[in-house]
Amino acid sequence: MAMNLSALSTEYIRVTATTRAAGSVITPAAPPRFAFLATASSPGEEDWLLGEWADRWARILIGPDGGATTLEPGEYQVWLSWSAGAETPVYRCPGSLRVY
Repeated sequence: MAMNLSALSTEYIRVTATTRAAGSVITPAAPPRFAFLATASSPGEEDWLLGEWADRWARILIGPDGGATTLEPGEYQVWLSWSAGAETPVYRCPGSLRVY
């Protein structure tokens, strides 16, 4: 997921996410959570922001006009997590988000 985003832009960051159990697709009841980190460290509880499900994508609105957060110019690792029954997977998305 290599993506470029202007710091002046407000738009959705989308990550394809599918969950399966015994071959059947699971629809998570809880919203996905995103973290945007400028370092390679794992996210702490204070780093997570709530996103939403849109079909097979987890998405979150980023930017100065009503986004969940506004990111300063730089390069970020994007993390995604959600609750699915007893499991709470946490993934670092491939690539990075570059805000210019």
